[in-house]
Amino acid sequence: MSEHQNDAAAARMEAFNRLHETIRRLRAPGGCPWDREQTPETLRETLIEEAYETVEAITEGDTDHVCEELGDVFLNAVMLSYMYEQLDSFTVTDVLETVSDKLIRRHPHVFGETDGYAGPGSGKETDTPEKVLNQWDEIKQKVEGRKGSSALDGVSMGLPSLERAKKLQKRASKCGFDWEHSDDVWPKVDEELAELREAAAGGNPERIEEELGDVLFSLVNIARHLKVDPGVALTRTNAKFVKRFTHVESSMKEAGLPMDKGHLADMDRFWNELRDSGRTER
Repeated sequence: MSEHQNDAAAARMEAFNRLHETIRRLRAPGGCPWDREQTPETLRETLIEEAYETVEAITEGDTDHVCEELGDVFLNAVMLSYMYEQLDSFTVTDVLETVSDKLIRRHPHVFGETDGYAGPGSGKETDTPEKVLNQWDEIKQKVEGRKGSSALDGVSMGLPSLERAKKLQKRASKCGFDWEHSDDVWPKVDEELAELREAAAGGNPERIEEELGDVLFSLVNIARHLKVDPGVALTRTNAKFVKRFTHVESSMKEAGLPMDKGHLADMDRFWNELRDSGRTER
C-alpha cells in the first residue's frame, strides 16, 4: 500500500478503537446508567429506527445527515457486539471476521476459487449482476448448507412488511412462479381492488383487512416488475406529504385561518398551490 493508504488504514483503526473504547466505558461500572441497563432486546427498536433514519437521510440527499446517521448505525452494531462479548457469546472481532469471510467466500470471481467455485478468469459466467446473485445463492445453499425445505425459507419475519413481500415474490419468481410482463399484473390489482370494495361494503373488519393486504401485495408485485422499490417509493411520498402539509399549515397561519374542516376548501387551495408549482418546476 502507498503511504496515503497506510495513513487512511491507521485512521480507520484509530477511529474504530475510539468508538469501541467509548462504548466499553459507557457500559463499565461507573459508566452511564442508561447504557449499562440496555440489553440486545432493548436495542432492537433503536437499531431499526436508526436504519430508517439513515434511509431517510439518503433519500433527502443530505450527505452530512447520512454521515451522522451511519454513525448511529455503527454505534448500535458495535454496542450490540460488545453486549454479546460481555455475555461471553462472541466478540466484535468475531463479527468482523465472519462478515469478511462470508464476502470473500461468496465472491470467488473476485477473490479466487473457493470450495469448488471458480475464480477470476476461469470462464465462470459472473459478468452480470443477475449471474453474480445466482452464484451467491448457490454458495449459500451448497457450501454453507443454508438450503431450507422451501424456496421462501430465510426471508426474515422481522423485515418491514413491504420489504418482506418484495423478497417473498422475488424468491417465488426464481422458481418460475411469476407473471412474464408487468402488464399481466394489472388485472390482478384490479381484481384485488374489486374484492376490497366488496369487503368494505360488507363491513366485516377481518375480511377488509385480508383484502387490503391482498391489494398491497399486488401493488408490491407491480413495483417489482417496474423495478421500483416500494418502500423507497412510499418513503418519498411520505416526505412529499409532510412538505405539502407543512406548507398548508404555514399558509393558513399567514392568512389568519384555522386548521379545521370548516376551512377545507382553503387548505385544498394551498395544497394544490404547492403541488402545481412542483409540477411546473419539473
